[in-house]
Amino acid sequence: MIQIATSPATTTLTITGDLDLAERDQFPEITARVVGLRRQLLVLDMCGVTFMDSTGAAFLISLADAGRRRGGATVLRGCDERDLFVLEVCGALDLFRIDTDHACARDDASA
Repeated sequence: MIQIATSPATTTLTITGDLDLAERDQFPEITARVVGLRRQLLVLDMCGVTFMDSTGAAFLISLADAGRRRGGATVLRGCDERDLFVLEVCGALDLFRIDTDHACARDDASA
């Protein structure tokens, strides 16, 4: 599931569950909505992501690229090492700022 929240300068996507081929049908609509909001900063909250494949990575890359073309920035928050590796293998890690200060609020009951 992907939820969109906005403030005057920021769009935040909170992503939970798998970000993969099975979810690709929703990516074009979400991309259009985010691009249409025209905020300078896009925050991708990945704390709830359980799995990301190259299709999910391509979705994140397209969002970051669209923001960069408008002079904006994209921040990855709560992204684990596995997901960072996927983006690195895709050659796209430099499109993102990594929020290294964020600590995800993990639900210990589900861990």
